[in-house]
Amino acid sequence: MSRRIYTKIRVKRSKLVDGMTGSDILGSLKRAVAEYDADATEVWARKAVEEGVDPIRAADILSEAIKEIGDGFGRGVLFIPDLIGGAEAMKSAMRVLEGEIKRRNVRRENLGTVVAGTVYGDIHDIGKTLVCTLLTAAGFAVYDLGVDVPAEVFVKAVKEYKPDVLAMSALLTTTAPELRKVIDALRSGGLRSRVKVIVGGAPISDGFAREIGADGYSSTAVGATELVLRLLGKKGES
Repeated sequence: MSRRIYTKIRVKRSKLVDGMTGSDILGSLKRAVAEYDADATEVWARKAVEEGVDPIRAADILSEAIKEIGDGFGRGVLFIPDLIGGAEAMKSAMRVLEGEIKRRNVRRENLGTVVAGTVYGDIHDIGKTLVCTLLTAAGFAVYDLGVDVPAEVFVKAVKEYKPDVLAMSALLTTTAPELRKVIDALRSGGLRSRVKVIVGGAPISDGFAREIGADGYSSTAVGATELVLRLLGKKGES
């Protein structure tokens, strides 16, 4: 059993106390992610901005928190609802922090750039969102194209963002062929050699990934993050 159970019932949040230090605010922000409290993470993110806390440091704290949840999932002590709860909490705060980061015109250091999306005809979102969240926590700049993404939109994004990795998800047997279509479109556009392509989803296998010319496959969000790190030489084989 998971040691935490994510529900829509929000935990009781601490009141904002005058005189809190930046460390106090960051600690509360991290704790809110650990408690899967999206409302609280937004509150503490806004408090961080109001008090002049470095938004890059605050974003790093969020990454640390979600990485701990991901590590727990990898060890089998946390489960999909935990990842979803943590991801929602992280996104709630990042919406606030990203605005402040842009306002200050600063950039986060990152390990590379990833474009991700669910292929055309498929509206499944959870797996792709978890991959994006864990990759962000690992230190990548991630552009999430969403769901039901046509091949030409993937190609356009590769041209625009120049990613190191394109991560695609297909959750239906009827949409799995779209993965091949995107890879073929990248070849036709002379872009295939410029980007690593990874794929995932219920009907996808390692053999299918090799058949369509992908660089890798993973059945889990944690595995996808490790795969990206390996493909880019950021982490050795485990």
